[in-house]
Amino acid sequence: MAITRGFTGRRRQAERDPRLPPGQYDVGSSWPVLTAEPTARIDAERWTLTIDGLVASPTTWTLKDLKALGTDVYRGDIHCVTTWSKLDTSFTGISLDTLLDVAQPLPEARFVVEESTTRYRTNLPLDDVTGGKAWIVWEHEGKPLSREHGGPVRMIVPHLYFWKSAKWISKVTLLDHDEPGFWELNGYHHRGDPWTEQRFDGD
Repeated sequence: MAITRGFTGRRRQAERDPRLPPGQYDVGSSWPVLTAEPTARIDAERWTLTIDGLVASPTTWTLKDLKALGTDVYRGDIHCVTTWSKLDTSFTGISLDTLLDVAQPLPEARFVVEESTTRYRTNLPLDDVTGGKAWIVWEHEGKPLSREHGGPVRMIVPHLYFWKSAKWISKVTLLDHDEPGFWELNGYHHRGDPWTEQRFDGD
């Protein structure tokens, strides 16, 4: 049976990339700049990161100190609560597990608060930043992290919405209780899992 020009049945709908959580779209090669505070200007030579709170050995590192510990590369996807996702991207830095091994969390530690040099804060269960789930990073796709995206150093927690990945990170504090940060106090979810669309409090 001949097929009439222009009639081949219902057009097959493009398959959705299985790496995209519900409600997200692929931003491609771009990376939108979104921030809750003015872009920080930080001298990489003077930058430090401190892990304190419920740890046996509160410790502060310079960027040179971190690089001396070795490097790790995260290759994968990141997701923003504003509905964009960036697939197949990479960051170079060091696993937070390596730093926590030095600081030695106390048994009662259950949560962390990330704090930026801008005083931006965000909270997470300790389980969400351990076991190979979080990194302190200084390069994106082989190049130094730009100021607009949190350079010289930021934290990434890529399995959660990216507001949980503090730009211009300066401190990680371990606590025995949950302590909401900037967006959490303004109605956002305390955890932020993209796969269950935990965008707002109550989701």
